[in-house]
Amino acid sequence: MRDLKNLIYFEGLLDNPDNELVKKASEDGRKALGYTCFYIPEVLLNLDNCFSVRLRAPNVGSIDIATYYMSNYTCEFCRTILEDAIEGGFQFLDALAEPDACSAMNRLAEHFELLKVNDKPDFFVTHLEVPYKIEDYTLDMYETQVQIHLLDELQKRFGTDISDASIRKAVDEHNEVCRIMTELSDMRKLPNPPITGYEYFVINLCTYCCPKDLLLPKLRETLEEVRNRKTDPKPWYRARVEVVGSEIDDLDLIKMLEDAGAFVVADRFCFGTFPGRQEIELTDDKPALAQIIEKYLVESECARWMSQEKIQQRHDTVDQLAKDFNADGIIYEQMKYCDFWAFERTMASFVLHEEYGWPVLSIDRSYRVRGSGQLRTRFQAFVEALEIKKIRAAAEEGGASA
Repeated sequence: MRDLKNLIYFEGLLDNPDNELVKKASEDGRKALGYTCFYIPEVLLNLDNCFSVRLRAPNVGSIDIATYYMSNYTCEFCRTILEDAIEGGFQFLDALAEPDACSAMNRLAEHFELLKVNDKPDFFVTHLEVPYKIEDYTLDMYETQVQIHLLDELQKRFGTDISDASIRKAVDEHNEVCRIMTELSDMRKLPNPPITGYEYFVINLCTYCCPKDLLLPKLRETLEEVRNRKTDPKPWYRARVEVVGSEIDDLDLIKMLEDAGAFVVADRFCFGTFPGRQEIELTDDKPALAQIIEKYLVESECARWMSQEKIQQRHDTVDQLAKDFNADGIIYEQMKYCDFWAFERTMASFVLHEEYGWPVLSIDRSYRVRGSGQLRTRFQAFVEALEIKKIRAAAEEGGASA
């Protein structure tokens, strides 16, 4: 296939958190609100004069300073973000919204404040307390948390319009992005799709890291290009895989996987497609805020949820996505020292293989893979195992029909 016209542009936006679209929005007087977790309703960071930026640290090398403050047994993602912050990488932010999703994120947010990593006089960090189960009273509690610690603070500090009408307007823009990404994602269900998993990953990650209104023209153009893209006569991949697990924003990881012949057809990881790029359907009978809070908590697939129904939900979601996207196998991945996903990866990789019958590769990894030879070898071996499985299945089917 011919290269996508805007792929290099999209990749360029991911070279630095303070990319050209972020700079343009900031120059226009808008407020950059950073966040790192799905528990912070992304759409509520895009109200009125604000825009959301999902934090990444693609250019950080050593994380020794952050390790000094957070210890070497906390997740590398949080340490790398802190390292970049200490080095001045997030001076463009006007606020940081963090949930108490895990102890590492709590410490990350705490050090943003204690170390005064941002010099803006109005910069602030806000913390949200996330429930551990879903009941009517916990939904009410989290709605109150969001109202007091996020929305009211934005109104008081930045004069942001936080009305129901403003929220619904932000949802409309969010939904257009979701419709585009859903259509691009659904193309991966095809036997010979007009988009690769790497291309999709790059575009989708941009939707988390850039002001959506400034990105939308390129998204619309790219969607039309992919709709009319001519594919090669034969699919380029050797196996189709679903990737499941903790945070991934490393382009090299997905590229390494697809270089090994594995087409990433579904991405159920933090800041992937599921959840995160599904439309928010609002009704008029309830306030928009209450409906948004309920959607984010009910649809969350975070390993932090330990109730039996949530564990079952995660297993069923992974199984259904693998079926919907015609995956040959599943890759469970986990950031090193992520306690929640370490437990989930160990258990779920066994359950999805033994009880659901899927071939599963289970890995833990660094925040940046940096050309890891070990990972490349494991990816290649998994792809070969999936190929052998398909060959044997075809042979058995042929023998039975004969």
